[in-house]
Amino acid sequence: MIGASQDTAERLAETGRRFYARGWVMGTSGNFSAVTSRAPLRLLISSSGVPKGELTAAHFVDVDAAGQPATPTTLRPSAETLLHAVIAEVRGAGAVLHTHSIWSTVLSLRHQAEGGLAIEDLEMLKGLAGVTTHAHREWVPILANSQDMPALGDALRRTLTAHPEAHAVLLAGHGMYTWGETVADAERHVEILEFLLEIAGRR
Repeated sequence: MIGASQDTAERLAETGRRFYARGWVMGTSGNFSAVTSRAPLRLLISSSGVPKGELTAAHFVDVDAAGQPATPTTLRPSAETLLHAVIAEVRGAGAVLHTHSIWSTVLSLRHQAEGGLAIEDLEMLKGLAGVTTHAHREWVPILANSQDMPALGDALRRTLTAHPEAHAVLLAGHGMYTWGETVADAERHVEILEFLLEIAGRR
């Protein structure tokens, strides 16, 4: 790994360690990626089974749009790599971050039957890309969790298409996916959305 990819891996690793310290990715949960090429689509993504408090740049894998390693490696890409590829493709995201916080998990189960969670009239909503007023209603879709990644990827694609204004998606009993044009944008979205979800939960 050299140049820009090394820098990106180091930034994502630092993000993972910081999110671990916040309690958003305990143990080996969560995964983080950044787009390194659009045509063909290539991602740099965290490998499976690594405690996020110990994440380093050496724990990232170069994968293709199908979630398969694009170069020889002994590392195993995250089981959810395909979901990152779907978000990168449908949203045009430059980075995708997946957290497993307590509030995202609790609320995903509490509101699963409704198909999503609405958050509105909070100043922190203005931290989301394109939102300029607290009088905004953010709809966070909730999908049923599954170990069938191709099927879950198809469901995610349909949801992202049906809700083009959404900044995040919850998987029931699992956690949150959000994204941004850059790693910094995606990090900001995690921080804003985790705040908003905790407010919603405490209410």
